[in-house]
Amino acid sequence: MELPVLSPFTPAVINEDPLDLMDEIDALKKEQDAAILAHFYVGGELQDIADFTGDSLKLARDATRITNSTIVFCGVHFMGESAKILSPEKTVLMPDLQAGCSLAESCPADRLAAYQAELRAQGHDFQTVAYINTSAAVKSLCDWIVTSGNAREIIDRVPADKEILFVPDQHLGRYLSSVTGRPMILWPGSCMVHEVFSIQDLMRAKRNHPGSLVMAHPECPANILEIADVIGGTEKMRKYVASIPERKTFLVATEANMIHPLMKIAPQHEYIPVPGIMTSTGETCACNQCPHMARNTLQKVRDCLKNRSPEIVWQPYFAQAQDVLKRSLLQ
Repeated sequence: MELPVLSPFTPAVINEDPLDLMDEIDALKKEQDAAILAHFYVGGELQDIADFTGDSLKLARDATRITNSTIVFCGVHFMGESAKILSPEKTVLMPDLQAGCSLAESCPADRLAAYQAELRAQGHDFQTVAYINTSAAVKSLCDWIVTSGNAREIIDRVPADKEILFVPDQHLGRYLSSVTGRPMILWPGSCMVHEVFSIQDLMRAKRNHPGSLVMAHPECPANILEIADVIGGTEKMRKYVASIPERKTFLVATEANMIHPLMKIAPQHEYIPVPGIMTSTGETCACNQCPHMARNTLQKVRDCLKNRSPEIVWQPYFAQAQDVLKRSLLQ
């Protein structure tokens, strides 16, 4: 039989036994004095091998508390940057440096700096509040950093006589403005995962599952939040489902891998991911999974431990970003 000819740009796919990979990772962790941090949006197999799982706020704090000399961060690039900024003495590895974030990419540092200068020239007296889903370069230009877990608290710390420029997520900013009563200047960014949820499919699922509850991340557009029973970040979702002993059906409007930690903490419930819509065709799809988070795999975790790369390397602007991150997340 004639073998297929692979393009030089076609990566070779090597199937490896997941259990063997997990054993190899475990051995390499001991050898490299490493701890694995995994966000709730990566695959369940990565959450299961991690030493720490959580949302952005918890993992940023975990990175400062662990005693291991090496961190492997299963997440996206801005998370690895934050871990390095808060723990500069540690080696921070990532399975794939190409794991980016549509929100972070929607707000480049040079465009933000230009817009801040424009607002000041117009007479605006403001502080810049950035969602943690931003690059370190953007964080270095900001006064406060928020996560979905601490946003309300941080907004309350902005002086009342200051305007607020909120970047980059317009949906989260609009939600925070509504619950805090603080007007905000909103940057027009959004998350590619949370913006595609299908309102029609969500309403159909509610009809098909009488008594079900809708849980939505505040990064979702207003039309989804308006019919949500629970609005909150990933940690709030976990605590909420764990607080209800009787069996419920939850329609989950966030990244689909979030169902894994929900099942672990409250297996008595049924969890149904809300479908999204492909913007190119308008068709319903299972596109509520982040393609950047999906770049994290067991093979890449093994390889980055074995090769001690890719590594997040300290940059000059990390020092200024460190000040705002510590003030916002650790104090």
